[in-house]
Amino acid sequence: MERDEQREVYRTLDLALRVGEVLLSSGAGTADATATILGVTAAGGLRGCEVDITFTSMAISYQAAPDVAPETHIRLVRYRSQDFSRLTEVDWLVRRFARGDLTRDEASRELARLTSAGPPYPRWTAVLAWGVMAGGATLLLGGGWLITLVAVVTAVVIDLNNRWFSRQRLPAFYQQVAGAFVASAVALILYAVHAPVKPSLVVAAGIIMLLAGIALTGAVQDAITGYYVTAAARLLEAMLLTGGIIAGVSLGLALGLRFGLNVGLEAQTIQLANLPIMVGSGALMAVAFAYASYAPLRALLPVAVIGAAGSLVFTLMTRADFGPAWSTAAAAFTVGIGSYSLGRRFGVPPLVVVVSGTIPLLPGLTIYKGLYELMSLGDLLGIVSLATAVAIGVAIASGVILGEYVAQPIRREARRLEDRLAGPRLVGPRRPIRPRRTRPRPRRTSARRRRRRSAEAS
Repeated sequence: MERDEQREVYRTLDLALRVGEVLLSSGAGTADATATILGVTAAGGLRGCEVDITFTSMAISYQAAPDVAPETHIRLVRYRSQDFSRLTEVDWLVRRFARGDLTRDEASRELARLTSAGPPYPRWTAVLAWGVMAGGATLLLGGGWLITLVAVVTAVVIDLNNRWFSRQRLPAFYQQVAGAFVASAVALILYAVHAPVKPSLVVAAGIIMLLAGIALTGAVQDAITGYYVTAAARLLEAMLLTGGIIAGVSLGLALGLRFGLNVGLEAQTIQLANLPIMVGSGALMAVAFAYASYAPLRALLPVAVIGAAGSLVFTLMTRADFGPAWSTAAAAFTVGIGSYSLGRRFGVPPLVVVVSGTIPLLPGLTIYKGLYELMSLGDLLGIVSLATAVAIGVAIASGVILGEYVAQPIRREARRLEDRLAGPRLVGPRRPIRPRRTRPRPRRTSARRRRRRSAEAS
């Protein structure tokens, strides 16, 4: 009997760790992963579990009684993926398990099916979606139809190259270097043949595409919510991947200077486009990124609305001369507020809408501007431009988190959860989960039997 109880504990802890692995690999914050793991263990009847999460591992401990040795299980996070469909399905699975719609064994089998299933859409459509996102970026920066087409083709080539490098197990840093260099090489070719386009927009679109895979929001969320170890690890990863982008663009600029090809910034590229194109391009970029990350189709409508709203706020704030950092922060705050309500209404985690909605705000052109000023012009103002890009990145993440703080309802149970976890929720259950208790059903007795019992009693 004791061995059967111990086996039940093992199965519950294993389910909780596998759920946490999916969340962490999909870019969820440590607070969200911790709360979800504790929710699974509580729904499975295990109270008082302790969870410790680092960037690459998770540990969960359960002690059944004070005089019993605790059970500690560890699971490593060996992969990172941008699969919003898997994240959404696992989030829904946890909610069903918490409500009692699924048993633990059914939830475990369903989780195994979800993690082993392939992408919901054909891979070639996801590759094309990356190209559409890059084309939307060029439209956002004021490019014409020809440079937009070139950016689409370049982004498709970059994504295909990165997929091939992933199959060859090349680290992500070198993939970022190669992708940024491809974008720079295309710009050099356009400049060399005197194409009637703005070559720098291709580089800016490529930078935005490569920045989209960096989970900066999760890093800032961990830092704000007090998980400093995982925050430091995520920030280091973000810095390393961004450094790969800078290295690839710098290599392209250096080769251009060597061959007399000075791909500079045209004055038109740093001017704001008109408002309808700005808003429409922002919505297009957000939807394309969500689709490329295999988000459910029902998530595309809220993603489009949030992407358009963020672009609108950014445009209006910039035209009011609030500066790039504060304009981005206001737009990210709008994204954070709208993502919570729209995401829950459409049945997807707010994290899916948040990450997709902030794509139009990424500082691709600012990074290229800083590198060009440093390498081609020898101007120290390039350092200021790069610092501005860093400020924009922090503004995106912190603005989104502040929007989530404001958007989420403050109720008694929600307040207890926030006090315990010290942060807003972007994925996972919103309320504390208590173990399910099976109440004995009252025995049904017929009217004739009740009358006979009353007669015997009298």
